[in-house]
Amino acid sequence: MAEFDFLIIGAGMAGASAGYALASQARVLILEQEDQPGYHTTGRSAALYAETYGNATVRALTTGGKGFYLNPPSGFAAHPLLLPRGVVFIGRADQRASLDAFLEEVSGLRSNIRRIAAAEVETQVPVFRPGYVADAVLDPDAMDIDVHGLHQGYLKGLKARGGQLVTDAQVRGLSRQAGLWQVESKAGRFAARVVVNAAGAWADEIGALAGAAPIGLVPKRRTAIRFRPPAGLDVARWPTIIDADEQFYFRPDAGQILASPADETPMPPCDVQPEDLDIAILVDRLEQVVTLPIPRIESRWAGLRSFVADKTPVVGYDDRIEDFFWLAGQGGYGIQTAPGIAALVEALARHEPVPPELEALGVTEAALSPIRLR
Repeated sequence: MAEFDFLIIGAGMAGASAGYALASQARVLILEQEDQPGYHTTGRSAALYAETYGNATVRALTTGGKGFYLNPPSGFAAHPLLLPRGVVFIGRADQRASLDAFLEEVSGLRSNIRRIAAAEVETQVPVFRPGYVADAVLDPDAMDIDVHGLHQGYLKGLKARGGQLVTDAQVRGLSRQAGLWQVESKAGRFAARVVVNAAGAWADEIGALAGAAPIGLVPKRRTAIRFRPPAGLDVARWPTIIDADEQFYFRPDAGQILASPADETPMPPCDVQPEDLDIAILVDRLEQVVTLPIPRIESRWAGLRSFVADKTPVVGYDDRIEDFFWLAGQGGYGIQTAPGIAALVEALARHEPVPPELEALGVTEAALSPIRLR
């Protein structure tokens, strides 16, 4: 039976990035229940990097990973992981209070985050219905993420560092024997000093196998579609547009337009699929906002974004189950925070303090620990 220092359950972005980080100095195995990594949430992400998106801890983790994104290790990726996009948060006249609160919260992050006039938004994205946009906030440094490139870079780097990945390996049992975790899976039995629970929407179920109390994880469905813009309309340079109360967003995507109603419908862990009602709601909302026709939806999908009560990721050792490490609850921020969280996992899993670059941004072990959820 193979024995490892860290056995990670889940090969999505969280598990892959953690495995890559830990494999630099340890024997690492990742078990993935599907036959391909990233099948669920990772492969269905909207791929936005925005330091203004999420609560204070999420924003700090996002900023803390920016250096990795902009200057990844040699050979990590064949193309840049981030590409310029910008994001504009828009509001009707009755949403000004939401934008006021948002701007007050994020204005200290950078001097170029600023309010812009409705006319400027309409110039950049010339499809808004007259009078709809009354106010807006611009974050010009938001970027598109190459999610596939990032994920594959982590998996290739894991293997280059001696780590292993086994797919089609659903975990069926967890037990402790002689100071080691014994992991029963569809692909066989493995032993490890530490189990890292990066199972996404299934994290509480994996926790239960280990005898851990649930962290209150709630998977929520998020729907998205792509459609083609009218012939002759160049959308390539449009920023991402997000409603002030996050009732919808849309942005360019490979010559098409990606849009979502920003739904958050609680669901059990599953291979989630889009619902016709959510798509109808999205089309109705877009028709009230823009003049874009949607004669045909080219593709549609849904993913699960998993949250705990405070919408902050859960990163740290369980206080009651020995050598059981939680890496869950990333919500809709798991891609943009991946490098920052990977650095945090590398430290905390080795019982080291929060890395100085993250600590300087206000990241604390207590804010992310599962203990806070008791």
